[in-house]
Amino acid sequence: MALHFERSEFDARRDRLLIEMAAKKLDAILLFAQESMYWLTGYDTFGFCFFQCLVVKLDGSMTLLTRSADLRQARHTSILDNIVVWTDRDNSNPAIDLRNLLNDLGLLGARIGVEYDTHGLTALNGRRVDEQLQTFGQIADASSIVSRLRLFKSPAEIKKVERAAALSDDALDAALPLIVQGGDEGAILAAMQGAIFTGGGDYPANDFIIGSGPDALLCRYKSGRRKLNKNDQLTLEWSGVFNHYHAPMMRTALTGRATKRHQELFEAARDALLAVEKAMVPGKTFGDVFEAHSRVMESHGLTKHRLNACGYSVGARFAPSWMDMPMFYQGNPEPIAPDMTLFAHMIVMDSETETAMTLGRTYLTTESSPKPFSRHGLDLIVQ
Repeated sequence: MALHFERSEFDARRDRLLIEMAAKKLDAILLFAQESMYWLTGYDTFGFCFFQCLVVKLDGSMTLLTRSADLRQARHTSILDNIVVWTDRDNSNPAIDLRNLLNDLGLLGARIGVEYDTHGLTALNGRRVDEQLQTFGQIADASSIVSRLRLFKSPAEIKKVERAAALSDDALDAALPLIVQGGDEGAILAAMQGAIFTGGGDYPANDFIIGSGPDALLCRYKSGRRKLNKNDQLTLEWSGVFNHYHAPMMRTALTGRATKRHQELFEAARDALLAVEKAMVPGKTFGDVFEAHSRVMESHGLTKHRLNACGYSVGARFAPSWMDMPMFYQGNPEPIAPDMTLFAHMIVMDSETETAMTLGRTYLTTESSPKPFSRHGLDLIVQ
């Protein structure tokens, strides 16, 4: 089997889940998030674009319902022994297969948690599941159970993030010589992704962000490449990935010279990130981290140019996004605790002057100050 953790690691994760299930009086939980399946069993696939479900009973037994294309995938990449295949056919409804499986597992009339909040369960399939289970047992929304367990990283997981962070640094090192007048965005992307693959990394859960000129103000990937001018701005958000664990970074780099506005925005971003680091400690909340960011942006007169969130948890994620919950936004009560891996990004986009500035890196929370994973500093990049 192609497992990335010891069996004891998976056993400990299962035991943590069973404690939560017992506390919520669940006889079983239906997991649809690929992240949950990977975390709990090692099962590694992009087949979650189709219907599949991992059934976990309170006795610790686990059964995967999936398609024939993922049967061998599950056998090869996971600790699962019980795998049931539903058949592709015209007008198929795999929710019926799921109901039949639950019946075979002795769960008729049981209290069952459902992981609704995931890209692995479309609205159509969610409706089908509800239709099949509404008279089968007592159904409860269990969307946040595994995602919150994944928020706290084990020592083995932290090592994965450390390796991912080293790959993020390698990607920046590969990009820097190309961020010059005439530099091609396509070549920069190829160098960054190539460095990660060469270092043993994986595809990221979402596309890298790259944009120069006016497109440096965009916070999402878009199609279309350009070459850098003599005095230009280039925004990059990327992540090294190792065994699906992510450690994102974000930078706006300049060619030629830094304008006065660029310098102003950089100083605000740097000051805000340092304030965020001071708030990213036990005793504070995710909302406190955001407030630290927003206070600095306000002091620099940049409230209308900042975003309404400034980071989020990261870890093992699958498409379409490496963003995990919880996020740094106003009023989020989730406490900061040790052994979280958190990405903080300071993003300032001045549309009036078409000036962009970003600064971000991934941290490990501790009993005191957070530890940045990156070996790179926070200086403004001017090539």
